[in-house]
Amino acid sequence: MKLLLTSSGVANPSIHDALVGLLGKPIEESSALVIPTAIYPFPGGAGHAWEAICGKAQSPFAGLGWQSLGVLELSVLPSIDKECWVPAVQETDALLFWGGDPVFLSYWMRRSGLTDVLLSLRSETVYLGVSAGSIAATSAFAESRAAAAVTSCRQKTSCSKHPMASSP
Repeated sequence: MKLLLTSSGVANPSIHDALVGLLGKPIEESSALVIPTAIYPFPGGAGHAWEAICGKAQSPFAGLGWQSLGVLELSVLPSIDKECWVPAVQETDALLFWGGDPVFLSYWMRRSGLTDVLLSLRSETVYLGVSAGSIAATSAFAESRAAAAVTSCRQKTSCSKHPMASSP
């Protein structure tokens, strides 16, 4: 997976060009899923989520002209069979994580099972984070990789040389 972690989204031509470069094709030929979950803990969160989804936010990352655009709301995923949502994540060209509360977003990334899915996505998939979406990416990937390294180490007979061997 390719990461484009920003503080304010696709806010200038250089970030736009970086996104197109990471996609490897024009945005108009690409699919995306908007993940607005992080914004809900704030007053007016539902309205801000709508603005992000409709491309009406200050940084209209969902309004860039995507060939197809869907919404993935992480807080409902635990109540839905994975067979219903994982294929959409696996098939999309870009995951667009909106800003808000990074702790809330990280929680729902783990609770929904999305963090595990992210680690298995195609190398061409782009993770575009805005503010909290960027912060959550760093913690989600670091924690998942560290846990995998510890698990892998514990399955071996000798862990003393593994860099994560001393982790709980």
